[in-house]
Amino acid sequence: MNEKLTNYLNGVFAPYDGVKSVTELKADLLTDLQERFRELKTEGKDDETAFKMTIESIGDIEQTVKEVANLSNPPEQEVLTNFSASNLQESDLAGVTAHKVSFKASALRASDFAGADLTGSSFYASDVREANFDAANLTDCTLSACDLRDASFRQSILVRTNINASDLGGVKFTGVNLTDAKLAMVDLTKTIFENCSFNGVNFKYADLRGQALDGQTFVGVKFDKSALNDVSFKGATLKNVSFLSPYTLSPYTWSKKYYRAIKTIRFDGAKIDKLTYAALKGMKADLSTVTVI
Repeated sequence: MNEKLTNYLNGVFAPYDGVKSVTELKADLLTDLQERFRELKTEGKDDETAFKMTIESIGDIEQTVKEVANLSNPPEQEVLTNFSASNLQESDLAGVTAHKVSFKASALRASDFAGADLTGSSFYASDVREANFDAANLTDCTLSACDLRDASFRQSILVRTNINASDLGGVKFTGVNLTDAKLAMVDLTKTIFENCSFNGVNFKYADLRGQALDGQTFVGVKFDKSALNDVSFKGATLKNVSFLSPYTLSPYTWSKKYYRAIKTIRFDGAKIDKLTYAALKGMKADLSTVTVI
């Protein structure tokens, strides 16, 4: 199976052979995928399922490869949009317009992006601790493998924003409408969500244990393969929300561990649509105080 993973990556990276930064990314990614595959096998997944889930875990890797390749060989007209390895700590970038800017391995700690239009920009392996993204437009942005601890996203625009494999400890999302966003392979146990709405959001392999999501709205959200122990949805509204893995074929294949996690979720006073209610009821969730809508 290691050979199959290698062949998959060879196909993705083939157009960029010879680009040093891309070669390094490929080697690192192969190591991560092999480790993820072994974890899934340990969980009892068969080879084919483990392979599919492993590949899915890296998301749109083709786009990341293109960005890394462009950083190594940037077109002349895009030089000013490349802030790779820049020291921008405590910079005042409030209100700037910076579309498709690439921040790779940049020092951005405590920088102020309040009200900035960062549409299509990417942050990869950057230090973004304590940064201020309040009211910033992060549509189609990618924040990958970043340290975002204690950053603020008050009333930010998060449309198709992809946040993956990043440290979100102490991050505050306040009054944010997350639309078709992805929060994949992230630890959200110390992240704060207040007065947010989640539309089409995918929490893939996210750790939400103990998270308080009370009173917030979830429409078309996927919690598949997320850690959900002791999550609270008190007074929340849930419509067309999925708590199942696409690889789960029937209730008989659910693990005891997954059942136990679902039973710890608190839905006190929540409003839930009929389909979501039926699915949760089948998983033995406590829905005794839920209102079906």
